[in-house]
Amino acid sequence: MIEIIAVDKAIGLPLAHDITEIRPGEFKGAAFHRGHILQPEEVEHLRRLGKNHLYVLRPEAYEMHEDDAAEAIATALCGDGVGWDNPPREGKITLKAQYDGLFKVDVDALTRFNEIGDVMCATRHTNSYVRKGQKIGATRSIPLLIAKDRVKRAVEVCGESDGVLKVLPIKSVNVGALIVGTEVYEGRIKDRFEPIIRKKVEAFGGRILDVVFLPDDKDRIAKEALELVNRGVDILFTTGGMSVDADDVTRPAIEQAGGKDILYGSAVLPGAMFMTGVLEGVPFLGIPACGMYAKATVLDLIYPRILAGERITRRDIARLGHGGYCLQCKRCRFPDCAFGKSV
Repeated sequence: MIEIIAVDKAIGLPLAHDITEIRPGEFKGAAFHRGHILQPEEVEHLRRLGKNHLYVLRPEAYEMHEDDAAEAIATALCGDGVGWDNPPREGKITLKAQYDGLFKVDVDALTRFNEIGDVMCATRHTNSYVRKGQKIGATRSIPLLIAKDRVKRAVEVCGESDGVLKVLPIKSVNVGALIVGTEVYEGRIKDRFEPIIRKKVEAFGGRILDVVFLPDDKDRIAKEALELVNRGVDILFTTGGMSVDADDVTRPAIEQAGGKDILYGSAVLPGAMFMTGVLEGVPFLGIPACGMYAKATVLDLIYPRILAGERITRRDIARLGHGGYCLQCKRCRFPDCAFGKSV
């Protein structure tokens, strides 16, 4: 039950919720917190904030306060690597990553949660790379007093998932790279792939164990791929030889070496001729030519997921089609853009 009374009649009573004050360019926050006992000299301050009436709460047995509800649903939503460091304010809790990693959202579970009504949760896109302490979303109880059975149902929906929101830790890896192309191997053109690969690997805390330059020779590519795997690389990159020309033999070479679960082709531009799979238990990523000139490609969407230990499926690749068209902006803002933001 909620009773509405004039602000000058509320002196000596506890406030039912935080009261926000906004001073443009200066301050936005709680001028008065929930539970504060209103003093006579504060009445005019409240009126300046447009508060001529206040709520007095007398909850029924079936109701709970928005802040208590927020804590219950936030606890249920948070899986490994997700939490919060401030108490609820106005029924809202901001959720943060507890360590660096790949942010994962059970989108179906989140949708069912938001369908319940009177509760909500908004998040970053799933498969976003996040840093420790970074905001990843927020949840709140919408009414000031919420029915306990609504909160109970929201918690149950979260319990049906193995983690509605979670962060998968990123592994630090040793990477081996095969730079394939007779024109590069014989020095006719300068290689541009190696510095790009190094930059992307080091951005996630990995290191390049070795880079091997090879001609378009299927037997040699297969042999060197196996040698890098046997030397202990955690991930194998291949570049070049990914198109449909007669000289492009990288894919059949990896097959010859024993590559398994090979997926060739992706629903992403740039990156349609991408390849991934496993060689002797080691994930490999075949980078098409677009990786030389485009700042963001399918590699940038898949590589963090590999580092988080995911095994990429054909369905994963197919789902990237929604949001997988890069606009090639003159000033690239990736990852702060729509590219790769599929569900």
